Formats: sequence, structure tokens, C-alpha cells
Amino acid sequence: MMTTLQRKEHNHNTFTWEKSLGDIKKGRETLGEDMPVLVYRLMQYTMLDVLSKAYGNERANDHFRQSGYLAGREFASHVLDLTVEFDTFVASLQKKLRELKIGILRMENINEMTGEIILTVAEDLDCSGLPISGETVCYYDEGFIAGILEAYTGRRYQVREIDCWASGDRVCRFQAIAQ
Repeated sequence: MMTTLQRKEHNHNTFTWEKSLGDIKKGRETLGEDMPVLVYRLMQYTMLDVLSKAYGNERANDHFRQSGYLAGREFASHVLDLTVEFDTFVASLQKKLRELKIGILRMENINEMTGEIILTVAEDLDCSGLPISGETVCYYDEGFIAGILEAYTGRRYQVREIDCWASGDRVCRFQAIAQ
């Protein structure tokens, strides 16, 4: 029988790339790695609804940012080459986001003096096609982008969505500010 200490050390809820993602190709030999956006959004928005009811909207949104941040850091560390020049890194990131059907990334503006970056994601996995609510909704993406940028640059970033499909735009636009 496992002691309390052993259970804490063997926490199934602690994210690691290897343990949490596993061997998807082996485990899904018939169904494969792809799934419809509908299934992803069903999980995402029901989870956000439950968290919002339990903790309030702001805390729930912050939890989503934190989850996105962890995912972005892990994604960058395991999928991208963090040693290449910035232009090569961005090109690789654009290719990988498109290949994985996360979205179509475009860098709009990079201010090397301040570290501010403005970027857009078209056909965003989180929101493209949602009804217009007048609000930005891509909290997970904010964290995901912040995590990727920190993994590459070694600097902390605050990322906020400034335009969103749900707010009436046809791309999600994010402002990333180096801290």
C-alpha cells in the first residue's frame, strides 16, 4: 500500500512531457494523432466554465494562462530549436503551428529596444468561428505564447490578446511585452 508521501511523489496530475503525452502513435494506432477542433473546444470551454463557476472569471482565466504558459514552455523545449537565430526560430514556429493546425502565425511588429512584439494568429484553434461576444477569449493562447517566448529568449513576457475573432476581428492579435 502506498503511503501519503509516496502518493505525493507519484502525483499523476503533475505535467511532464513524456508521462502526460506518452506515445500517441502507439496508443492510437487506428485513430491516429488528429482530432476535430470540436472535441478540443468542448474540453476547453467546459473546463473554463467549471473553473469560472468555482473560482470566478478572472481566476479561471488566469489558470488558463498558467496552463498555456506551461504548455508553451514545454512545447518550445521539446518541439523547437531554441539555439537558432530569431528569424529561423520564428519560421520554424510558424511552420510547426500550421503543421499542428494550431493557427497561422504572423509577426506584425518587433521592437528590439523594448522587447515588445505584436503578432497575429489566423484560424486560431481556440476561437476562430466563435460567435461575436465583444470580448477576447484566448487566455490559454496568451500563456502559450508567453511560455514559448520565455523558453526562447530567457526573458519573462506578459502577453495579452488585443483583438480576437470573438471580439469581431478575423485574426487574434497579441501584444507581448518583455518584463
